[in-house]
Amino acid sequence: MTTTGSVTDPPAPQSSTADQSLYDTATAQFERAAEIIGLPVEYRTILGSPKNEIIVNFPVRLDDGRYELFRGYRIQHNNLLGPYKGGMRFSLGVDLDEVKALATWMTWKTSLVNVPFGGAKGGITFDPSLYSADERMRIVRRFTHALGNNIGPEHDIPAPDLGSTANDMVWMMDTFANSVDGSERQNVKRVVTGKTVECGGSLGRDKATGQGVAFALAHHLELEGRVVDGSTVAIQGFGNVGEHTARVLHAMGAEVRAVADHTGAIAVDQGAIDPEQLWQWTSQNGGVDGFPSADSVTVDEFFAADVDVLIPAAIEKQVTAERVPLIKARIIVEAANGPTTPDAERMLEAAGVVILPDVFANSGGVAVSYFEWVQNKMSQQWALTEVDYRLRQLIWDAGDRIEASRKSYECTRRDAAYAVALDRLRQVYDQRGIFP
Repeated sequence: MTTTGSVTDPPAPQSSTADQSLYDTATAQFERAAEIIGLPVEYRTILGSPKNEIIVNFPVRLDDGRYELFRGYRIQHNNLLGPYKGGMRFSLGVDLDEVKALATWMTWKTSLVNVPFGGAKGGITFDPSLYSADERMRIVRRFTHALGNNIGPEHDIPAPDLGSTANDMVWMMDTFANSVDGSERQNVKRVVTGKTVECGGSLGRDKATGQGVAFALAHHLELEGRVVDGSTVAIQGFGNVGEHTARVLHAMGAEVRAVADHTGAIAVDQGAIDPEQLWQWTSQNGGVDGFPSADSVTVDEFFAADVDVLIPAAIEKQVTAERVPLIKARIIVEAANGPTTPDAERMLEAAGVVILPDVFANSGGVAVSYFEWVQNKMSQQWALTEVDYRLRQLIWDAGDRIEASRKSYECTRRDAAYAVALDRLRQVYDQRGIFP
């Protein structure tokens, strides 16, 4: 691959969206695609707001005997295609606006990749690193108990997300299992996905989102007659998604040239950063800063890295209008949810930069969550090769539908992805009708 240069003279944005809420951004994206496909007004009304917004406040005893009150959320956006599905975030940034946006995106994501789920999202507003392991367990269990029958294996199925882990999902499963009749306890493992393999999780679930990111990039490059091998990449975020994206792309022959996280940024001019060595360093030191086999760089220098592909894999609103002039990458793969602001997206699109949107690029997590749910339901465990094969097939099919939609509507890839998702929902509403 070759790089054609940086985006040095982008057009001015039509209006500033830097302070636009995440949910307003999600809503604007939906409305734009709904207009493109002519979605009937009654369907726009239904899909324009979550179906249920659940907020729970619950007390938890801490190790020193004090009690602290925590706030948790579960937003259930839509369940037309199947049970609500979406992750649980544990972060001080969790609030109603964020969770509503993420739940909305989940509805489009599951529809786009054609898995029989709806969209939901949830979380707890707290920093897990400030609590002991026992305190964390009590917080997770008490939250699950507070949600009660608002979750269930055929109703709403949580999964890990930012700040939560496979062990948290196991605690949620166990708490839920102990709240049902004894004869049903072995039938409810699928109330959550993303569990440890020993407790019913799927092989490949830990790397699923990163694997899906790599497949999404590979699909796009194939359309251009190119391959991942030899591509140069910069990855923002080295948590679960960023780490596994780096590992998978490295195995496919890509060169990871720059990585950034909350502690700093690193880069190399030639060669590649080894993901395994970097993971060992971050496990011991808490972040990428100071990694001895790369140079420390500023955040601006990270975004200005001379690479083919930029992969924001951290949090929302990272690719901003102010950073667009720095970016040399000609492909942006949105491994995170909502990493590109609307202003930045308009500027990048005008400059010919390819954006593989989040609802497509990071859909590997929910796809393999579906595989885990099916395996639990059938009391099976699939081989990793089967999981990866099925995931590639889903990503490839979704990528093909996006490309056909983009050509048909002559629109951006994000609008095309939304059009595919909304058209599937429209067909089901047309056939089922709206009760009563």
